[in-house]
Amino acid sequence: MTTPADRAAQGRAARKRVPRSEHATWIPAADRPDPVAVLERQGRDRLPELLPIRYGRMGASPFAFLRGAAAVMAADLAAQPHTGLTVQLCGDAHLLNFGLYASPERTLLFDLNDFDETHPGPFEWDVKRLAASVAVAARENGHAETRVHHAALAAAAAYRTSMRRLAAQGELAVWYERMDADSLLPLVRAGRHRRRVESTLTRARRRTSLHALGKLTETVDGRRRIVRDPPLLEPAGAPDMAALRKIFSDYRSTLSEERRLLLDRYRFVDAARKVVGVGSVGTRCFIVLLTGRDADDPLFLQIKEAGRSVLEEHLPSGPYVHPGHRVVAGQRLLQAASDIFLGWMTGPQGRAYYWRQLRDMKGSVDVAGMTPDRLVQYARLCGTALARAHARSGDRIAVAAYLGGADTFERALADFALRYADRNAADHAALGAAVAAGVVTAAPGL
Repeated sequence: MTTPADRAAQGRAARKRVPRSEHATWIPAADRPDPVAVLERQGRDRLPELLPIRYGRMGASPFAFLRGAAAVMAADLAAQPHTGLTVQLCGDAHLLNFGLYASPERTLLFDLNDFDETHPGPFEWDVKRLAASVAVAARENGHAETRVHHAALAAAAAYRTSMRRLAAQGELAVWYERMDADSLLPLVRAGRHRRRVESTLTRARRRTSLHALGKLTETVDGRRRIVRDPPLLEPAGAPDMAALRKIFSDYRSTLSEERRLLLDRYRFVDAARKVVGVGSVGTRCFIVLLTGRDADDPLFLQIKEAGRSVLEEHLPSGPYVHPGHRVVAGQRLLQAASDIFLGWMTGPQGRAYYWRQLRDMKGSVDVAGMTPDRLVQYARLCGTALARAHARSGDRIAVAAYLGGADTFERALADFALRYADRNAADHAALGAAVAAGVVTAAPGL
């Protein structure tokens, strides 16, 4: 059996492959693909009528572009040397893919909340995407360059110190580790900032299926129906409705026995196609309204298409062949607690999907306009949450030993973040130029 000392030695050995200070370097590959071409290639298997919405949303700002450009950054990271210290990556660990949600015990948690790109890979790829997103957000908020660097440094430092703390703990202690949302309040000073956090927690607790019933449905001829809001929310046509009813039973089979019993107490009422996110726009996504005891006992489920992770063309194959299974298994592994209705199945034309609750006390922090101090605090929370997720899925002792007790790693990551923020700004400008030239069509404001 490999001892903790052996595992730590493996981590320190990885410094020979990639010295910690080397993470500061980022030079675009000579054959770096055109970022717009990467996005267009992604769009080939998506709904073409929705792609202008995707380009419009990504063109809104450099941060919006970064959110939708996980494939671009994956290729950039893959062109650089990596440590070989593998964890289950989120694959898209930017600032807005952390947030609040309810555990099965109805505790409000703070954690990663997007797993479309999850895949095994080198731990630093997630940390670099997080740090870069912090730098892009800080610049967008008008922070001074020293503040931008400090915020990116804070995210990476929190990751390192949290990983080293977790490396010293036992297996069950790490597995049970979680960030209770209420425990975040002591980290925020009294005053306006604390009131904002308290308001965010309150709004998240209200975001339930019952709350969504009043916002997303209306009564038509005495029957509850999902509202129309084209092109973002449109009723499912007869073929889609029939397919959704059919695949509902296949999805059910991926749940545990007690959750199948719970789901069987709901009946299928209505479904609609929904446009979600930034990078996901154009993938097939539906919401389904179910009712339980009566019409005032709703359950909203989201069915989202799962494709190949943007990481897959750059890394060895993962353990899951089915993309929906990959997303669900990755979420269950990385999150401290996961949605009880999380499941997966294959739909029409062999397309993979996964299912989850649409609203389950979910909430997110508004990064836009954050003061420098608030952004630093939030970056630290995200770095801490990311370390907890990686510690569950990879060799935390080896990773912690690689990171070490000095601040070498986070200083390098902060330097990388500023350099990559420059590249991201140029890529965002390239998308704007492509729109202006008519290469791609954008529908802003949707």
